[in-house]
Amino acid sequence: MALDGVFVRFLTNELNEALTGARVSQIHQPNKDEFVLNLRTNEGSRKLLISARANSPRVSFTESAPENPASPPMLCMLLRKKLSGAKISGVRQPGLERIVFIDFDATDELGDSAKYTLACEIMGRYSNVIFLDGEENVVDALKRVDPSMTSQRIVLPGMKYALPPAQDKLSVLDHEPEEIVSRVIAEADKLDKAILRSVLGISPVISREIDYRIGGGSVEYSDRLTSNYKNRLSYYITKLSESVRGIDGAPYCIYDENGKPKDMSFMEITQYGSIYLVKRAESFSALLDGFYSERDKAERMRAKSQDLLKLLTNASERAARKINTQRAELEKCADREHLRICGDLIQANLYKIEKGAPFAVLDNFYDENMGTVRVSLDPSKSPSQNAQKYYKDYRKAKTAEHVLTEQIELAERELEYLDNVFDSLSRAETERELAEIRSELVMTGYIKAPKGKGREQKPLPPLEFRTTEGFTVLVGRNNRQNDQLTLKTAAKSDLWFHTKDIPGSHTILVTNGREPGDESIMQAAAIAAYHSRAKDGSQVPVDYTLVKNVSKPQGARPGTVIFVKNRTVYVKPSAEVR
Repeated sequence: MALDGVFVRFLTNELNEALTGARVSQIHQPNKDEFVLNLRTNEGSRKLLISARANSPRVSFTESAPENPASPPMLCMLLRKKLSGAKISGVRQPGLERIVFIDFDATDELGDSAKYTLACEIMGRYSNVIFLDGEENVVDALKRVDPSMTSQRIVLPGMKYALPPAQDKLSVLDHEPEEIVSRVIAEADKLDKAILRSVLGISPVISREIDYRIGGGSVEYSDRLTSNYKNRLSYYITKLSESVRGIDGAPYCIYDENGKPKDMSFMEITQYGSIYLVKRAESFSALLDGFYSERDKAERMRAKSQDLLKLLTNASERAARKINTQRAELEKCADREHLRICGDLIQANLYKIEKGAPFAVLDNFYDENMGTVRVSLDPSKSPSQNAQKYYKDYRKAKTAEHVLTEQIELAERELEYLDNVFDSLSRAETERELAEIRSELVMTGYIKAPKGKGREQKPLPPLEFRTTEGFTVLVGRNNRQNDQLTLKTAAKSDLWFHTKDIPGSHTILVTNGREPGDESIMQAAAIAAYHSRAKDGSQVPVDYTLVKNVSKPQGARPGTVIFVKNRTVYVKPSAEVR
């Protein structure tokens, strides 16, 4: 990840131009690692995201701010008290540190002017957001650091703010290119590593790019550079220095062969050739928001759904263990006919069997060859009582087989249902979707109903798509919505889609009495496959039939249906027709 000190310099300059003079209208803390400031700027309302997440720390404008919790955390309340209505007086960066200072002009409780600063430290797992007063004393911090955690840098209320310990590197802001080149050569290491260890504020992708431009990535050691390579090194270090000092950089995003963001840079990257795609972004802020938005959304949902994941995992494991135990017991019942035969043979030979005998060898009239069979006996019982014991064990095994077969079927249905809930949970994108899944689990008895009535939220609508032929496609978000969509919303003449033997959403192709073409059917099937566990597959089987052919068995769990007269198509999952 290339969110280095130089990148932060360009980002800070961009934010300073956009934010100076903006006023804070609202402050939210969606989760423990993020703040969102709603701002009134000259260009209208904007949302500024400040994230201290370990693998995606940043400060950037955002178009997809996360949902807010019902009650704000204490630090959020403090920021609202101190900064609501405050004006941003500037955004700055100390040297090439990965720190963004946002300065505010505010008014205190007595109506006097007050100055505050948010120190946004963008340093991987050490990222933090620290609230400072006008004297640069710590008012509070997102992550407090006490002496038991470290002795180098304490971050506690009332203490003076201090920058992180300086690195033993040369900054292009404070040192001339010649001095930096000499330091690089003195490192006596592979050129890219020597550059990385010598130059402050650049990431590995930048050091590799300079190495690549000097010698195509073939320069082994910096201390063995020829005069030509030294001149080229001096040229590119000088260009880097001029770019940083003049704040003359451009945002570039690097995409891998699957089209996913791989890295970012403040300069064009050429080292990957045609393997990866390098595209210039609209702005540094937009690059950060696009680079991290999908990853952050997935992480937020994982964090907020941990309790549900744990509950479903435990329930699934319990059901699987139950099935295995019952199947083992069912295997023992397979020999029940032998018990009945033994009872019959004893009953037919009562006159031959001596009381107290431990066993008897009897003619087996059930055997076509009229062989004999050794029958174990309880010496403490009479022959008649031994026969009745065998009959009793036979009836017990027969009853157990019937009960176990039913119980196994019920447990398998439960496991299938939990699989479907898992699938719905994996695709949930908002807290409202999580709330609906929780409500479903309350209804099915997996979660206790919360005390108090609480405010009921309006159910979310199904996901909606449109085929190229103009047909509407509706997709259920969870099992309860699947039932509503298939059994109540859809018309009998609509088409119903579902991945074959794979957990997924009910998908409806709304026909409005028209006959959909093959293209619409294939697109609806691709959408159904996309909203299933087989999302990443290539040729996914999808069943479809008329809605009138779909029904729900009595007493079945949410989302469970049976269907007839279906056809199956194989498609590549896609939702691009949205």
